[in-house]
Order: sequence, then C-alpha cells, then structure tokens
Amino acid sequence: MINNLKAAIRDTKTKSDLNSLRSKGFIPAVLYGGKSPNLKLSIEEKIIKDVLVSENFLSTVIDLDIDGKKEKVIPRDVAYHVTSEKPTHIDFMRIVKGSKIILEIPVKFKNNDECAGLKKGGVLNIVRRKIELKCQAESIPEDIEISLSGLDIGASVRISSVKLPENSELTITDRDFVVATIAAPTIVKEPEKPAEETTDESAEGETAATSEGAEAKAPAKEGEPAGKKDEKSKDASADKKPSSEKKQTEKK
Repeated sequence: MINNLKAAIRDTKTKSDLNSLRSKGFIPAVLYGGKSPNLKLSIEEKIIKDVLVSENFLSTVIDLDIDGKKEKVIPRDVAYHVTSEKPTHIDFMRIVKGSKIILEIPVKFKNNDECAGLKKGGVLNIVRRKIELKCQAESIPEDIEISLSGLDIGASVRISSVKLPENSELTITDRDFVVATIAAPTIVKEPEKPAEETTDESAEGETAATSEGAEAKAPAKEGEPAGKKDEKSKDASADKKPSSEKKQTEKK
C-alpha cells in the first residue's frame, strides 16, 4: 500500500480542460476538510492506478506531497468512467488531529490452520468483509483481525466476540450481527440412473413375434420333401368340394 503520494495544483476551469488533463495521464482530484481552503489537484495515474483497487485504499492515511508541502489525508471517494472503468476523479480529506472519522475497515481472518471446522472440510462463509467504525483520525487501523482458532462446523463469529482496534468504536450498536460462519461442506450427489425395465406388453409382443417366426420357419419332417405338405393341402381342399359340384360331374 502506498503511503506517500505526489500531487500538483491544477488550474482547470472547464470540462474540456479536465478531459485534456486526463488524456495526458493525470487524474483530477480535490482536497477538502479542516480550516484550510479546498484545493484542486492532479495526480499521475500510473503511480496510483495499482493501489486504487486495494480493498483498504479508502481507509489508508496518506502523506500527500503537494508541490513540496506535505499534508496527511485520507481518500474518501473514487469516481470511474462508465465504460472504460478508468479512474476519473479522487476526493481526499485532510486529517485533523483529535477529530473522529467514520470508515469501513476491512476484516482479516487469521489462524485458519487452527480451525477445526476448516480441517474437516468446512467452508468459511464471510458475511461482512468490512465493518464500519468510528476512529480517531490520527490512528486509523488498517484492518480488523479475527481469529478462527478452535471454531468448528456450525460456529458463527459475532461482532461481540471481535476485539476492535484501539481508539475505535462500532457505528452499529443496536444488534450483535454476524461477521462470518463455518459452514458444512456442500457435496452434490448425482442421482443413480434407474435400471431399464421391460414392460409386459413389449414382452408379450416379443413372445408372439418369436412364435410366428418359429412356425413359419419350421423345417419339414425328415424324409418328407419340402413341397409335399403343400400338395397334401391341395388334395384335402379338393376333397372338400360341394356336393352339388359332384352331382353335376356324375350326370355328365
């Protein structure tokens, strides 16, 4: 984290002037607070772009070097371009000794290797990554440390069990809120594929088809020509001619 930063007084009056400044690789900024007048500043983007993404950038005290004159400041807000997501403006506030300031301080977990729940495969479920504190301007903490030692699956860390940094106090005092929990491991078990079953109807159909095929393909009896059975059938049908047909034949 950067603790020293160089800035320069800027003399911009129009939106065009600001765009020109940004095109040259500088970020417009403003310094306010205390009894001194507000100052319009510019900061070189390349020396600050990497620390802007830090989770505790907005709670870090910085020595701002303004044309050789140093002031203790704290970043209060960063504006970004809608599409390019490049920083377009930064607000700094002067640190006034003896005053108090409300900040969101990041939470840092330690002693993970001493957490029984994590050793069993549990998961650390972070409910609050930052906690809002009222701190003295000259002693702002970098983070809030929380130990996971001895916690088992199902345990929860409430704010009442957290040791706050010195010279700081909670802004939320009406409830004992949860900061984190040790959740049980989530395992998604794939359902077993059901065994394929043959329905009664299909079974009957298969049986009928098998019977018909067997009957059609039945071989002739041993010693009997294949066509003899057909001849017998013809003779049998001839014998079954109507009696009227037989009478007409006799008269002739």
